[in-house]
Amino acid sequence: MSHANFVTTDWLDAHLGDPDLRVIDASWHLPTTARKGDAEYLGAHIPGAVFFNIDTIADRSTYLPHMLPKPEAFARAMGELGLGDGMRFVIYDSLGLFAAARVWWTLRAYGAKDVFILEGGLPKWTHEGRSIEAGEAKPKPATFTPKLKDSVVAQLIDVKTALESGAAQVVDARPAERFAGRAAEPRPGLKSGHMPGSLNLPYGEVLEHGRLKSKAALAETIAAHGIDLTKPVMTTCGSGVSAAVIALAIEEAGGEIAGLYDGSWSEWGGREDCPVATGSAKG
Repeated sequence: MSHANFVTTDWLDAHLGDPDLRVIDASWHLPTTARKGDAEYLGAHIPGAVFFNIDTIADRSTYLPHMLPKPEAFARAMGELGLGDGMRFVIYDSLGLFAAARVWWTLRAYGAKDVFILEGGLPKWTHEGRSIEAGEAKPKPATFTPKLKDSVVAQLIDVKTALESGAAQVVDARPAERFAGRAAEPRPGLKSGHMPGSLNLPYGEVLEHGRLKSKAALAETIAAHGIDLTKPVMTTCGSGVSAAVIALAIEEAGGEIAGLYDGSWSEWGGREDCPVATGSAKG
C-alpha cells in the first residue's frame, strides 16, 4: 500500500471473503450532476458491498446537508448495514476518491479503528475487469458501538476561534473561483467568498486520475498553497465532503488534522454573523 489509509485493488480482491471484512460503497454526487449514487450502486457494485447514503445517514434535524448523524441514529444505520464492532472496513466510491473520504472520516469520528479506502475506487476496480454484482445487499445485522471523538468534528465556534487565534490553519477545499467570490455557490441563499484568514486548497489539486497524489507530490502541493504541515489544520468546503478529501491528504502528507468543519460553507455562508472575504487566498 502506498498510503497508510488505503488498500489496493489486489489486496481487496484477495480478502473479499474474510469474515471480519466489510466493503462500503459511499458514492455520492453533487446535485448539479444529475447522478444518483444509490441508483448506480444497484446497477453495479463490488461483491458484498453495502451502500452508505450520506444524505440519509445524517442528522435530519438540521437544515444543513448530510451533517454527522447523532450517535443513536448512526449505530442503528451501521447495524442495519451489517457494519459492527471489531470489523475492518474498506470504503470506495464511483469517482475514484470523493465521498469515500467523507465516510472514512465519519467512521473514524465514531471510533472505528480499521477503516481504509480502496485506492482508485470503483473506476480502477472495473477497469481491471474485477467482478461486480447488482441489486440490493442483504447484510446480516450487526452491533456497532459509537464512540464519538469530539476533536474530529469542528463546530462554528471552533473555526472562529482558530481564525482569530491562529491556533490552527483553516483550509478550504472549494474551487478557487468560489473561494475568491468570483463564482456563485451551487446552493441557493449563500454568500460568495471565504472566511477571512482561511487558505484555499481546491480538493482536485491533491488528486491524479481519481487517486491521491504521492506523499512527496502532496507535500509540494500543500506547501504551494501556503499551508504549513508542522501546524494543525482544520478543513472546510461547501458541505463537508471535499473537506474530508483534504483532511485525508493532509494526514497522508504527515500533517495533523484539528477537525473537519461539518457545517462548512453551507452554514458559514448563510449566516449574518459570519464575515466573508473575497479575492486572494490570504483573505
